[in-house]
Amino acid sequence: MPLFDPFLLALAALAADTVIGDPAALYRKVPHPVALVGRAIERLDARLNDAALSDARRLRRGGAVVLGVSLAAAGAGAIVHALATALPAGFLLEALAASTLIAFRSLHDHVRTVARGLEESIAEARAAVAHIVGRDPERLDPPAVARAAIESLAENFSDAVVAPLFWYLLLGLPGLFACKALNTLDSMIGHRDPRHLHFGRVAARVDDIANWAPARLAAGLLAGAALFLPGARAGDGLRAAFRDARRHRSVNAGWPEAAMAGALGFSIAGPRHYQGTSVDDAWMGDGRRDLGAPEVHAGLRLYAAATALLAAVLAAGWLARTPAF
Repeated sequence: MPLFDPFLLALAALAADTVIGDPAALYRKVPHPVALVGRAIERLDARLNDAALSDARRLRRGGAVVLGVSLAAAGAGAIVHALATALPAGFLLEALAASTLIAFRSLHDHVRTVARGLEESIAEARAAVAHIVGRDPERLDPPAVARAAIESLAENFSDAVVAPLFWYLLLGLPGLFACKALNTLDSMIGHRDPRHLHFGRVAARVDDIANWAPARLAAGLLAGAALFLPGARAGDGLRAAFRDARRHRSVNAGWPEAAMAGALGFSIAGPRHYQGTSVDDAWMGDGRRDLGAPEVHAGLRLYAAATALLAAVLAAGWLARTPAF
């Protein structure tokens, strides 16, 4: 039984993230890998994204940043993998390295904090949700806070759980590291504001491509998990995903958002505000919009069930590849 089987290592990485998460004490002393990538992107943006340049040159420079950062991340992943294969218990190193780039535990904890904030006061809820969404928190009433938390939970199930494991299974640590670099690039420069409209365009497009399959897999997992959750409806989740996802302003985010909304009987997304700018987006799902802490907890239960279903798929993949099978 090879210990470096990708399905086994992906399962071990997901388990390690679930149990350990992101230890705050460790990352106060040692920068998180994503934080290191973020610092590099920030410096490249400040140095290369010159407003005096033509749009075409800013586009080319932004593309070069995407290529350089992605290749550097993939190279770092290859080095870690080579080191892991050279050590007696290197499979543990590889699993732990992969676990640092999966965010099941941290996403769960952040969204649970929003739910608890809603149970206490709108001020606490707004402060909590500001850590996971970019919209104006002061403009959010309690139902809008709840919807924002559920949207972030669904979208990041795809971006922070399914996508990293998808690319790890396909391309190992180099693919996983490159995936997280692309995700970080998109979150930092892949915006439509005047500064990044051209410089960040390649980052946004490549991230869309990298997350195309994971987003649709995430929708399927969320709908499938509804089969095991009392009160949730798998069929409604799939119907909402196929009906509503194409109307979302993101080519990918609408799939897991619509699947979660449909499965739970909610409506999320819709019109919202980001840093003073209004976004007239479509609603995902056709259920209730007046949501609160109980609905956020319901979203967390579906998220956990979908992740458990993903773990079962990984375990099945591993068992199917063992000699006994």
